[in-house]
Amino acid sequence: MILWHSYFQTGKIFRTLAALSASLLLLLPACAQKPAEQKVTSELKNMNSIQFETATLGAGCFWCVEGVYQELKGVEKVVSGYSGGHKENPAYKEVCDGTTGHAEVAQITFDPAVVSFKEILEVFFLVHDPTTRNRQGNDVGTQYRSAIYYDNQTQKEIAESVIKELNASGAWEKPIVTEVTAFEKFWPAEDYHQNYYKLNSEQPYCQYVVRPKLEKFRKVFKEKLK
Repeated sequence: MILWHSYFQTGKIFRTLAALSASLLLLLPACAQKPAEQKVTSELKNMNSIQFETATLGAGCFWCVEGVYQELKGVEKVVSGYSGGHKENPAYKEVCDGTTGHAEVAQITFDPAVVSFKEILEVFFLVHDPTTRNRQGNDVGTQYRSAIYYDNQTQKEIAESVIKELNASGAWEKPIVTEVTAFEKFWPAEDYHQNYYKLNSEQPYCQYVVRPKLEKFRKVFKEKLK
């Protein structure tokens, strides 16, 4: 008894048990979290491994373009904005006044393993009239011009090839006037322009202009919808 009493007095057993308990407590949560951590890590690796590309397209009002591409499978993100002009940080009113040289565009981030740039352009030429210069329906002005701002030589060659094929096919009575220009700068539009159709689908412009384009797109590309 004296030996045990002496041993307890030194606190060695308590310190040993405390250290062991702490080790077990640390070990158990780690074991429990390991599968979840592995899953998150795996998902992050998959996301990081995707080589996204961008397409910057003008096809009239950017609300229409944005609404369409948000529903296309393989598209990661769509942002409405301005490209092709000379003014830094243009405002919507300035663009509408035609003083900045910018076109209303949508910048589309997409996974080329799911949807190709050519398919992006097939949608583009379906949902607007590329034969009317600086105009889409009742929307008139240089900001509404048909435009493809290519990121690289491959995109340029694909765009020119698609336009050549469409002109040769007689899809339109008049020749395509779509501007094909090297991408320089994209300026995101004001916050209230983003996700416009999703947030304002009952607004008259959305009902009479955006919605018909969406319905046409959904009918033709029904197998490529998200």
